[in-house]
Amino acid sequence: MWTPPQRIRHAIAPTQWPTAEQAAKSPLFQPIELGPVTLATRTWVPAMVPWRATEDGFVTPDVIGWYRRFAAGKPGALVVEATGIRDVPSGPLLRIGDDRFVEGLRKLVSAVREASEGETKLFIQCIDFLTVKRRPPAQKFFARFLRIDAGHKARLAAHLGDARWHEADDAALRSALAEGDDALHEAVLGARELRDLRFGYREQVSDTQLEHVRELPQVLPGLFAAAAGRACEAGFDGIELHYAHAYTMASFLSRTNAREDGYGGSREGRLRLPLEVYAAVRAHVGSDYAIGCRFLGDEVIEGGSDLSDAEHYGVAFARAGMDFLSISKGGKFDDAKPPKVGEAVYPYTGRSGYECMPTVYSDARGPFARNVPLSAAIRAAVHASGHTTPIIAAGGINSFEIADRILRHSEADIIGAARQSLADPDWWLKMRTGLGPEIRRCKFTNYCEALDTKHKQVTCQLWDREALDAPDVTLTHDGRRRLLAP
Repeated sequence: MWTPPQRIRHAIAPTQWPTAEQAAKSPLFQPIELGPVTLATRTWVPAMVPWRATEDGFVTPDVIGWYRRFAAGKPGALVVEATGIRDVPSGPLLRIGDDRFVEGLRKLVSAVREASEGETKLFIQCIDFLTVKRRPPAQKFFARFLRIDAGHKARLAAHLGDARWHEADDAALRSALAEGDDALHEAVLGARELRDLRFGYREQVSDTQLEHVRELPQVLPGLFAAAAGRACEAGFDGIELHYAHAYTMASFLSRTNAREDGYGGSREGRLRLPLEVYAAVRAHVGSDYAIGCRFLGDEVIEGGSDLSDAEHYGVAFARAGMDFLSISKGGKFDDAKPPKVGEAVYPYTGRSGYECMPTVYSDARGPFARNVPLSAAIRAAVHASGHTTPIIAAGGINSFEIADRILRHSEADIIGAARQSLADPDWWLKMRTGLGPEIRRCKFTNYCEALDTKHKQVTCQLWDREALDAPDVTLTHDGRRRLLAP
């Protein structure tokens, strides 16, 4: 992963944990309304992908165990991982694109209810994504995927100073490119072709020459609405529309969205589909079901959307009637590092990925609550527009002091903590009951994220080697780590 050039290692600062009496007076442990849903506390476990579903997208006992463990810590809200709204192969990621998935999701909901004694509200994050393929070997790319035209031959002739390439057959050209170096590839290939060679093929929302991409605005509202209906049927308290990071809906919101059909270009054009998706979902599930979204306060890419765009989007979402807004940052394909041959590009390896999940190796600002200024600005814009839609802040929050300060300073209304909750799923409960000194504090080395990068079952280095031989411990596929925190 990219790290800031300064690369300062920041220590995990000592902190003061509250007594039970002090915690009870903190805004962190006060209720808050998200439309029709009331959270008992302002504590939130964001969506994380643990790689525990079946290859067909079904809930497994390991999936249920994962969420049951977080629920035991009684957060105000728990968000189930990014769950695909299409019924298409997507590896061991949960799906909600068909009625056959509802039974397993219903069991997951029941497990969370039981483990939290009914306190934790459960949301499911619904996502759509476009095709991303593995990086091919150069020989395969030039032999099978490159469409040769006269322009390639002309550019190769110019680069090599040999006019005979104008009349060369395609096979000879493919062979020359396969054997060529980076300079030759950069001289001959177009920008998109060069990207496909070095990163693998990836669809974009602006690829309107592809019929299925051109028709996304007609297709996605119905798919999201149907997924929301299944979530409601399974018993979830609400859904979180995934409008963040490298995926379809975030790509519509991005300034890089150059569609010319009314669904790109201007801010209003970029907002059009996200608002239409929300409207379809709301119409399908009604006003008594909680719906919010997670979106980016800053894309952190060249030519991408920034905080001013995010403020505009936040106001539009609040005005439309969303019940909560969860703020993230970065995590884009645009600046990702080239993957190894045979692997797919991962959208958290560039600067935008770092800013999404900052580590203890940081610049002078450090990683702690690094992204909170985004939620603060968006919250201020939403309030200035006359709305009070709750805003969720996240990113590098691992102490009561930080969380309490954010709420008291009106920088957010709810505190999200993914990595810290993974380090100690009981940390919310321990704070509330005066047991703060017992909390395992996240070290922000992104050990967990490195596992996610390799599509391995996600665990935490602070506990995944403890008591491996205990009779009730379930191990990872390789038998080397425990799946759940002790």
